[in-house]
Amino acid sequence: MKTSLSQPVLAGILTALVGFTSSSAVVLTGLRAVGATPPEAASGLLALLATMGVGMLWQSRRHRMPISLAWSTPGAALLASTGLVRGGWPAAVGAFLVVGALILVTGLWPRLGALITAIPTPIAQAMLAGVVLQLCLDPVRGFADHPALVGPIVLAWLILLRFARQWAVPAAFAVTLVVVGVDAAGHGGVHGALLPHLDWTAPAFTGAGLLSLALPLYVVTMAGQNVPGVAVMASYGYQVPWRETMAVTGIGTAAGALAGGHAINLAAITASMAASPDADPDPARRWVASWTAGWAYLVLALGSAALTTFLAAAPADVTGTVAGLALLATLSASLSGALSAVEGREAAAITFVVAASGLTFLGIGAAFWALAAGLLVRAVLPSGGRPATAPAPTATQVPAAPVPTATQVPATQVPATHRPASAPDGQPAAAE
Repeated sequence: MKTSLSQPVLAGILTALVGFTSSSAVVLTGLRAVGATPPEAASGLLALLATMGVGMLWQSRRHRMPISLAWSTPGAALLASTGLVRGGWPAAVGAFLVVGALILVTGLWPRLGALITAIPTPIAQAMLAGVVLQLCLDPVRGFADHPALVGPIVLAWLILLRFARQWAVPAAFAVTLVVVGVDAAGHGGVHGALLPHLDWTAPAFTGAGLLSLALPLYVVTMAGQNVPGVAVMASYGYQVPWRETMAVTGIGTAAGALAGGHAINLAAITASMAASPDADPDPARRWVASWTAGWAYLVLALGSAALTTFLAAAPADVTGTVAGLALLATLSASLSGALSAVEGREAAAITFVVAASGLTFLGIGAAFWALAAGLLVRAVLPSGGRPATAPAPTATQVPAAPVPTATQVPATQVPATHRPASAPDGQPAAAE
């Protein structure tokens, strides 16, 4: 007996709400760090929500699959840790545009996907862990500087972490809004734009922008979001149309870049909310959840400017607290993936240390040097100490990459009539 369509519709709304509240503060922090003004950051958030929503509406209805998209949360953390590069905000926009082009080419040219998956998983995960570490320290620093403001946020997160883990960060986000409102009321209120508005920026292409932002952003988006996103979907029996998804997210990233959006990709963590049996017992109807989430993201886009203005009125430590709490799960999963294997652990450890250092050398940020140092150390290690690489997604194989979720989702079978007949041509082959 089929359940009402209200179940997948509700699941879609919750998917969008959790995705938005769990990491929008990370996105705004990252965009501001690379030089965006509050209006430009609000424009970037609007562009991300709009391109995500449109992409989900297109893919979920076209393939009748619960394909969920998200902004690159690891990528936003990378922006926050890298900071301003030579060329300022226009150089960051140019880097975002290059990332969109690289994602598009990944779907069209399988060898580029194979090159990315040839990066050893421990090194990619160690770079990501080093990138998010500084943001994860913000709750500690914030509590030391503003205990009365940060304390309630951390307390709400801790309580929900114990009783309803999935809602821990959204609860911290809600408490943050209350705390910011109370603080702003005592300091003259909130001032700034409240209506959504796209702020276009002419891109600039610089060597520092390409090496410090574009290349690391592309790597963490592919390794930290797209590959795990394919794995999450496969665990529920769905085979993602790889080539088309890379085309949609690549074009969406490039289109949103000029308005300040950094990158969109396959959802990894929130994907299970729309693809699991909780969304609908019937696998053939779960696409409604993703379709609804797409509409919900478009509605949330209307509040992007108001949210940015509101959070800009708070001390940086307060907004940084919820961003840091949101990334703790990413940090723990990345550290686990980086250091779980004994062999090759030195290369991963060096990658982590360099990424966490925040150094800038020759005008190039730490993420690039972390990747270079890790690969160099791996190259000089004996072959027996080299970690295995993760295979790329193919027509019949799911990439063996760590999925950044709290628990492993069980595999469920989907009837053949609900799967695409075959995977699209052009999926990246596993690296030799």
